[in-house]
Formats: sequence, structure tokens, C-alpha cells
Amino acid sequence: MNEVKTWVAPPSGATLWFRDRNDVTPYINETAVRIRAGMMLTIPIFMAFTLWSIVYGSRWDVTGQVIRDTYDTDFDGRILYMVEAVRRTYDYTVQTGVLFYALFEMLASMSVKTSYVSPTVWLANFLARRAQPVWKPLAPKRFAWAIGACMICVCLVFFHPEKFAGALNFVTQTQLLPTTEQYMPRWLPLVMVWVCLGLMWMECVLGFCLGCQIHALFVKAGVFQEACDECNNLDFHPR
Repeated sequence: MNEVKTWVAPPSGATLWFRDRNDVTPYINETAVRIRAGMMLTIPIFMAFTLWSIVYGSRWDVTGQVIRDTYDTDFDGRILYMVEAVRRTYDYTVQTGVLFYALFEMLASMSVKTSYVSPTVWLANFLARRAQPVWKPLAPKRFAWAIGACMICVCLVFFHPEKFAGALNFVTQTQLLPTTEQYMPRWLPLVMVWVCLGLMWMECVLGFCLGCQIHALFVKAGVFQEACDECNNLDFHPR
């Protein structure tokens, strides 16, 4: 008679993030994932305010101390004033550092080995230590984080278009992109940041992972060949 073996959960925090490091098909703690998504939510919020200022803010900085009336009006009857102003420039050092850290977090959480270098994984696992684990397959989450990583890369290119264009032109030995102007639409990164903000909010508050659902559709369409049965019948709706 064959003995039926059941898996017994290890002590809280023993495996960090994953159900068992030796699982052929890794399973991840959905409770900790949602907590981590809430912490990471601060990054797109910060980037949204930055990009909003870039896209819709003033392109000029007034440098003079005196604003003089020209005693003239425009076609709408508004009074015209003369000021000393310079074209507004931006320093993206802080934003670049934040984006690179976010990219590191997205990539580090995808693997059993690299998850141990992620501070947010440790913190989320600690905060979830008293909650009942909810085990979900890793593959859909990995796909969702890959989408987030791509969005982060687009924002990095927007902040440093000349560096990306120079590197791409050097590798291809062509002039695919200009190195003296912004070739990306100004609205694109702002839209992507708000999309990312909405997706992360749904993840941490509603427990709904849109990237996981897209992954499930790809599995059913035969685009992805997953080894786990649950990847074909995902249920990431909150309970």
C-alpha cells in the first residue's frame, strides 16, 4: 500500500519568501508578496510626482528679482511682464538611484537564491511571520515583476536618453537614435508610472495580480509551457 505524503509547513520565516527551497516548481508566500507590494508602492508615487512636474510643470525658472510691467497686453487681454528667466534643467540623480534600486528589487525577488539579498523581501517576510501563508506558484509573479522591470527601464531611458542612445549607437555602429535631444514622448513615462501605481495598488490592497492573469492567458494560449498545473488555472482573487 502506497503511503500518502503531505507537505508540512516549516517554521515561520525558515525558508524566507518561498515554501521550500528544494521545490521543483517554486511556490511563493502571497501574504508576504502583498506586504512587499505595499512597501514598494512608495516608489511609483515618488516617480509620479517627479514626472508630473517634468511634463506639466513650468519650463522656465525666474532668476531676476524685478518683474517689470511692459504696459502691453496679449491677444487675450492679459498684461505682459518682463522678467529674467532661464530654461529649466533637471537633475535626475536621486530618481536614477531610486529606479535602479527598484529594478534590483524586481530582479532579486525572482529567484530562490537572489531573494536573500533583497531588504524588502526580508522585511515583508518578517511582517508576515504571524499570518497564515498562502502559497502561489512563482512563475506568474516572476512574469508580473518582469513587466515592472521593463517599465523601470523605460523610465531610466527617459531620464538619460543621450546615454542610452550613445550606448545603442556604439553597439550597433549606427545612428539609430539622436544623442542631442529627447526622442521619447514626454507623456509616456508618466502614463507608465500611473499604470504601475495602479497595478501595485491592486496587488497590495485588492490582492489582484493583473500580470499573473496575463501570464495565465499566455499559458492557455501555449505561449508559455509551464510545468505546474496551477499556472493553467490561476486564482489570484482575494478571499
